[in-house]
Amino acid sequence: MLKNIDPLLHADLLHVLRSMGHGDELAIVDRNFPAQSTAQRLVRLDGAGIVEAARAILSVFPVDTFIDPPVFRMEVVGDPRTIPNVQRAFRQVLNEAEGRDVAVGGLERFAFYERARDAYAVVATSEDRGYGCFLLSKGVVPGPE
Repeated sequence: MLKNIDPLLHADLLHVLRSMGHGDELAIVDRNFPAQSTAQRLVRLDGAGIVEAARAILSVFPVDTFIDPPVFRMEVVGDPRTIPNVQRAFRQVLNEAEGRDVAVGGLERFAFYERARDAYAVVATSEDRGYGCFLLSKGVVPGPE
C-alpha cells in the first residue's frame, strides 16, 4: 500500500505513466473504443469511468504546456461541434487538476483512432457514455531554478 496515491493507479498504470517522456501521448478511452487492437501498450481500468480515471491519472500526470492544444477529444460523428456531457465532465476535471483552462482540440473519429495507434499507451475504462475518448500530451515537472 502507498499513501496519497489514488487506488486506481495500480502498478501497471504507474509504470506506464512514469515511463512516458515529455511529448508522449496517452489515450484515455471509453468501453466502446477498440483499445486492444489499437494500443501499443494497453492498461485496463475496468470499473472506472472517464471522470474517475482522469482524476486519478491527472493527480500525477503533468499536461504539456509547450503545445496548443495539449489535449484532444474524439468529435461526435456528423456533429463535430457538439460537446457531450462526458467531455464536459472530463474538461472540468482536467482544468481543476491543472489549475488552468487547458485547450482541448477535436479529432474526427478515424483521425483519433490513427493518432491513438501512435500513442505511448491506451488506458481503457468502463465509461459507458459515448465519445469518452481523449489524447493527452505529457508535460514536464519543473525542477528548481
